[in-house]
Amino acid sequence: MTTPVRLERDGDIAVIVIDNPPINAGSAAVRAGLLAAIDTLAHDAALQAGVIIGAGKTFIAGSDLKEFGQPLQDPQLPAVIAAIEACGKPVVAALHGAALGGGYELALGCDYRIAAPDTMVGLPEVTLGIIPGAGGTQRLPRLVGLPKAIALICSGERVAASEALALGLIDAVASGDLRQQAVASARRRNGARSLVRDRSAPCCTPAELAAAGAAALRAGRERPAVRAAIEAVGQAAQADIDQGLAAERAMFQQLRLSVEAKALRHLFFAERASARHAALAGVAPRPVELIAVLGAGTMGAGITIAALDAGYRVLLVEQDPAALERGGSNIDALYADRVQRGRLSAESAAQRLGKLERSLDWNRLAAADLVIEAVFEDLAVKQQVFARLDAVMRRGAILASNTSYLDLDAIAGATARPQDVVGLHFFSPANVMRLLEVVRGAATAPDVLATGLAVGQRLRKLPILTGNAFGFIGNRVYAAYRRQCEFLLEEGAYPEQVDAALEAFGFAMGPFAVADMSGLDIAWRMRQSQAATRDPHARYVDIPDRLCEAGRLGRKTGAGYYRYEPGAKARQVDPVVRDVIDQSRAARHLAPQALDDAAIVRRALLAMVNEAALLLAEGVAGHAADVDLVLINGYGFPRWEGGPVFWARERGRAALERDLDWLALVSGAGFVRGDAGVLLQRED
Repeated sequence: MTTPVRLERDGDIAVIVIDNPPINAGSAAVRAGLLAAIDTLAHDAALQAGVIIGAGKTFIAGSDLKEFGQPLQDPQLPAVIAAIEACGKPVVAALHGAALGGGYELALGCDYRIAAPDTMVGLPEVTLGIIPGAGGTQRLPRLVGLPKAIALICSGERVAASEALALGLIDAVASGDLRQQAVASARRRNGARSLVRDRSAPCCTPAELAAAGAAALRAGRERPAVRAAIEAVGQAAQADIDQGLAAERAMFQQLRLSVEAKALRHLFFAERASARHAALAGVAPRPVELIAVLGAGTMGAGITIAALDAGYRVLLVEQDPAALERGGSNIDALYADRVQRGRLSAESAAQRLGKLERSLDWNRLAAADLVIEAVFEDLAVKQQVFARLDAVMRRGAILASNTSYLDLDAIAGATARPQDVVGLHFFSPANVMRLLEVVRGAATAPDVLATGLAVGQRLRKLPILTGNAFGFIGNRVYAAYRRQCEFLLEEGAYPEQVDAALEAFGFAMGPFAVADMSGLDIAWRMRQSQAATRDPHARYVDIPDRLCEAGRLGRKTGAGYYRYEPGAKARQVDPVVRDVIDQSRAARHLAPQALDDAAIVRRALLAMVNEAALLLAEGVAGHAADVDLVLINGYGFPRWEGGPVFWARERGRAALERDLDWLALVSGAGFVRGDAGVLLQRED
């Protein structure tokens, strides 16, 4: 049996190589191998120092998260680090690729840290609902001070080698062969030790410490892991590091078994599973060098920026000169703002903009490998556009629609090449939002789907494959959620109560505040397009229609579910809306009921869960956890709750069945109950 750690001798230097592909995760076997190698270093008189280095593309990208939900196996990482510190001989950490979490904590236990220029270091544990548990909260403050340590640990920031050197996170950046330089560094130390644990944290005032903690709490929404990290770092101000290490480990052990940590691990593994598609195994994507974006509005401009940032050449095409000018100006302004804020160099901005061509000539589209249509969300308009694209685009080029809910097959039917048509549903603003739904039409070729996923990854998006159904995954689940919240208005709640309850649960915004922000007319048009096919017996809430008919379309008209004063960002409760709701209830002879916040949250989440079950049964979503990824990355569902599928699984089969039966009862005619069983089938 091969071991993931080997000791190679370079004269009097022990080179300890971690070889646990693909990311050298700090598993139990790696920890045992490191402990054995350190023991050899400590007791072999022929060895004067050691170097720890990773094989392959990275040092240690983090601990093995699969272990965190189980009893931890010995040796645990603190024991390995303690052995390094007690071995009596200097140890150099040679970092490359990623040195994150437990990997960077291991490096902090060494005497010296040298990194290749491509290295990223950091302690991202708080983003997984835990805190560093192997000394990160105690040793990092001794290098950078308590306020900076709080900022780095609570944000989970990953720091590039050059900045890490400036901050003191590492001691040197290698200018040549990393291993050779690390061995030379170890030999030059002549047995002298320089352990982080022996240093004192740089002084700071109580006010500085309090300010750093307050800022971290605000940014971290006061989550338990953020609070624990601040408390643990505060221990580093004490002289006795062992007390701080013990307190840190106790907090870590408690947090790693929490529901929040479990939820965040669920999302971590869900992202990796979402990229695996058995039907696309071995399918090579088509080459894409030039992307054309059709439409220079808000969405088109955002897609253009995302493509430029990813290094693509981009052709932005419009048919209206004024629209092209506005879109181009918005793109220029965004890059100018980035330069002014110091987020991008002027040279990099110019380089990216140099890859952009703007045109009114549709014939230029013939040169593109992929065109992304971002025009008005109307089926007839999109069919006209795709018929025109079919006549212009070269054979083998990919035609993508940014439609958010329309029938992709109906759009593809306007062409003679439906196999080349795919949906690429971006979320606004497209240059910021991470989610990308890649929509599979009935005829979409496998290599076209593979290309959509590959382009999404290069754009630094989270591409989720979805079948072609009204609203795909995200908008369909969100529509069920919003519809249930509208039922609550009929039954006795008002918009401000529903929004407050769901925001307290953790949503970035409640559904009615979201509706005002996006515009009530968008959903209104969608309902109108469905009116002819809607079940006349199904329960239908007319409150949003009444608001739209009164000209209350949201923020853009100064009134929707709330009132918005000119120049003010805050929404205001409007008695007019209450009158509209009361009139609607009276027309349906509905007596208002008292609804508490817990009932509101339960109804809303169960509506999402039920729709997720329907999507899975229909094959629209390929993985149950994909629903969680979509809702969290596109719709403001709180990450620490894991998503609606995770939430449902935590309730258990019996409780979930009772809940869905109850939801069907209170939802009335037209409600279709999903099969809870499809949600509970584990995919890992």
